[in-house]
Amino acid sequence: MRLASVFAIVSVTTVLSACQPVDPPDMIIHGGSIHTGVDGAPPAEAVSIRAGRIVAVGAMDDLIEDFGGRTQLIDLKGAHLYPGFTDAHVHLRGIGERETTLDLDEISSIAELVDVVAAASAELPADRSLIGRGWIETHWPGNRFPTRQDLDAVTGDRPAVLTRADGHALIANTAALQRAGILTPNPAQPDGGRIELDADGMPTGMLIDNAMGAVAGLAGPVDETQIADAYEMGARRYASLGWTSVHNMSVPSGDIALINRLSDEGRLPLRIFNAVDGEDPDAFSVMGASEGGLVTTRGIKLYMDGALGSRGALLADAYSDRPGETGLQLARPQPTKDILARAYDEDVQVAFHAIGDLANTLTLDWMGETFREADNGAEHDPRWRIEHAQIISAADIPRFAELGVIPSMQPSHAIGDLYFAPDRLGDERLEGAYAWRALIDAGAIIAGGSDAPVEQGDPRIEFYAAVARKDLTGAAGPDWRPEQKVTREEALKMFTLWPAYAAFREDDLGTIEVGKLADFTAFSADILTIPEADILTVEPVLAVVGGAVVHDATAAN
Repeated sequence: MRLASVFAIVSVTTVLSACQPVDPPDMIIHGGSIHTGVDGAPPAEAVSIRAGRIVAVGAMDDLIEDFGGRTQLIDLKGAHLYPGFTDAHVHLRGIGERETTLDLDEISSIAELVDVVAAASAELPADRSLIGRGWIETHWPGNRFPTRQDLDAVTGDRPAVLTRADGHALIANTAALQRAGILTPNPAQPDGGRIELDADGMPTGMLIDNAMGAVAGLAGPVDETQIADAYEMGARRYASLGWTSVHNMSVPSGDIALINRLSDEGRLPLRIFNAVDGEDPDAFSVMGASEGGLVTTRGIKLYMDGALGSRGALLADAYSDRPGETGLQLARPQPTKDILARAYDEDVQVAFHAIGDLANTLTLDWMGETFREADNGAEHDPRWRIEHAQIISAADIPRFAELGVIPSMQPSHAIGDLYFAPDRLGDERLEGAYAWRALIDAGAIIAGGSDAPVEQGDPRIEFYAAVARKDLTGAAGPDWRPEQKVTREEALKMFTLWPAYAAFREDDLGTIEVGKLADFTAFSADILTIPEADILTVEPVLAVVGGAVVHDATAAN
C-alpha cells in the first residue's frame, strides 16, 4: 500500500451501528464532544464500548437505549474526546529513568549547571558516580558546551557523566575520563564518534555519539527490578498525560520479555509497539506480539547519524558554524544492507534514525535499493520509517511517498532547535528543515512523536508545535519557515491515524468508528478550535485503552 492511499482508508460514513447489540455495552462515554477523526464527520454525543471495541457512535438518546445495569457511564462534563493519542517515537524506559537520575532539563547556564552538580554531588555516597541528563547549551549565555574543568571544581575525584538532552553527546569530568582511559593527548577517535579536543589536543570532556561508550559503565549495574520500575513509572506518567499508545524505540532485546510480563500484569497501561536496537545480536529473535495483549514487537531501530545540536548530524556540506565539519556517519553500507535485506525478507519494520540531509539521502538510497533487490515473489508492504527526518534536501522530499517510507517526526524538535539550527545550517538548508507541510503535500504521512526523554513527552506541546511552529512563549525566528506548519486536522492525524498506519493497525486504531478498538484521549477544551496558545493549557481528562480507563480526571471536574 502506498502512503497516499492511507488518506482514503477511512470512509466518510455514518458511524452509528445499524443494529443494536444483543448485550448491553460495558461503557458509554458521553457529556462532551466526540471527535471521531473521520474526515467530514461532525462531532458525536456519545460512544459505546463492549469487550474493548466500539459498538456505537452517535446521539446519546440512541445509545442510551442500549444501557444495561452493568454499563459504566462516564460523563465528560463538557470535555472533548478524540481517538487515542500515540507517541510514535519514545524511549519508555528512559522516561522512567529520567525520574530517578539528576534532571538537568531546566538548567539555564553553565553557572547553574555547576551549582546543581555541586549540590547533587554533596548528597551522594563517596563511591558513587554522578549521573545526570537533560542539559542543552543552545540558549545559555555564551552558547558553549561545558567542559570537564567546569565540573571538576565541584566533583573532585568523583566520576561525573551528564548526558545532553538529545542523548547523542555528554560531558564527563576529568575523573570519568581517567577511569575510561582516554585522558591523553590526541586520543584515537572512535568510528562514528568524536572526542572533542582543546587547543592542546586534550579532551574537553565532550564525547559525541559512539565516543560516549567509553564512559557507559560508570553508572554501575542496573538490575531487573530497577528496569521494571523505570518502565512502569514511564508508562504511568504517559497515561496521565493522555497518551494511550507508544512506539517504543531502541529497546534492548533483553527487555522484551520483561515488557510483555509487565503489560500482562497490568503494570504498563499503554499499547506498546517496540522497535528493538538493530545492533542487538538477538534483535530478530524477539519479534512477535504478546498473545492477546497490548504489546507488539515488529521493528528494529538503526542509526545513520547523530544529532544536529552536537554537530553529529550528517550533512552533505559543512556546518555553517564550523567549517570543515560535516557530522558523523554511524552506519556503514555493510553489514547494514544485510540487516535491511533480512528485515525485508522477515517482514520486520525498519526505523532508521536520520537527521542530516546526507543521512536522509543515504537512508532513502539504501531502503530503495533493498526494495528493488528483494525477490520474495509477493506483494510487500514494509512501511519502513525514517526517524526524525529533520533536514531533507528538496530532491528527497518526494522520495518518501514514492518509496512508501514514513517520516516519523517530532514537532517539539523544531521549536527547540530554532535557537541553533539557523546557525548550524544557514538559511538555504532551512527550506528542508522540519518540513512537515512539504512532506504531506508530496503525499507522505507523518507519524508524530516526541522523542522523550529528549523532549518532555507532552501531547499538548507536540500538537501545539505542529500547528504553531513557535516556541512555548509564542516566539519564532524570522526565518523559521512558518509555512511548514500543519492544520489542526492534520496534527490530529499525526498523533492518531497516521501512527496507527505506521504500526500496521489502521484497521483497529486511529479513528472512533464502530468495530475499532476503544482507545480514546480526552482534553478539557477542543484543541481543534481553541487559540493555539491555549492548547498548552488544556488538561488531559481521560485516557482509555481497549475499553479500560487508564487515566480519569472527570471525577475531579
